[in-house]
Amino acid sequence: MKIVLDTNFLLLPANLKVDIFAEIEKIMDEKYELVTIHPVSRELRGLARGKGKDAVAAKVGLQLLEKKKVKVLDIEEWDADKAILKMAEKENIIVCTLDMELRKKILEMGRKTIYLRAKKHLILG
Repeated sequence: MKIVLDTNFLLLPANLKVDIFAEIEKIMDEKYELVTIHPVSRELRGLARGKGKDAVAAKVGLQLLEKKKVKVLDIEEWDADKAILKMAEKENIIVCTLDMELRKKILEMGRKTIYLRAKKHLILG
């Protein structure tokens, strides 16, 4: 099972001190592979060039992708949300996102999402 990490999800470790990798490990009872997509990586790099809290969080997110050896899939789509939706149409994936609109669309496809509850726990649903 592939678990796809969205941009906003990769900002959580720095912004809210949530260990997303340990939390995912806790809630998953099957084998999985953590992946992200090139548009997410590009968004993080863009944010990291800025200033402030989001720039710091994006730098941490990029470091975690490398440290945890998260595979970055090459996708032709430029927009991250559209790319994730196309992936969900083609294969059974779980999407980690805080974006309510994206989450709703993923759930309507019959796919699962992982999201943040109470600013500290991840929920699979």
